[in-house]
Amino acid sequence: QLHRRGFRCLHGVDGSAGMLERARSTGLYQELRQCVLGREPLSAPAEHYDAVTVVGALGEGQVPTTVLPELLRVTKPGGFLCLTTRSNPSNLRYKGELEAALGQLEKSGAWQKLLAQEVEHWERATSEEESTQGTGYISGVVYLYQKCPVPPFEES
Repeated sequence: QLHRRGFRCLHGVDGSAGMLERARSTGLYQELRQCVLGREPLSAPAEHYDAVTVVGALGEGQVPTTVLPELLRVTKPGGFLCLTTRSNPSNLRYKGELEAALGQLEKSGAWQKLLAQEVEHWERATSEEESTQGTGYISGVVYLYQKCPVPPFEES
């Protein structure tokens, strides 16, 4: 979808060599790197990207919430971060932890929340227990933040 809308300079990161190979086969990415988010630093220099997205990886047993400062590090001031997580029962603890970390970074002035939107039919559920009200789907949330510009230096 991003490529169809004119975004042509896409870089991808995944902890799995197999997933990177699948991404490579699409021909959509200019750069692909193996990295375990939250455990290893990203190879990009500081303030490198206009936008950073993490879709389908922020969840229980996947990427820890401690990745957020690293995502901010590689985003340009004024750039955007689009993050997602699931709202299914087995992810509620993680979602609460994620939202607390997102709120702390906003409170510190690192970024500004532009959107937090619930998506009722985020993805197909793998079990009835995970299904949102028996719909066969898991709900999720899309968060959109804008990194705050660096405040001007004030001489004293």
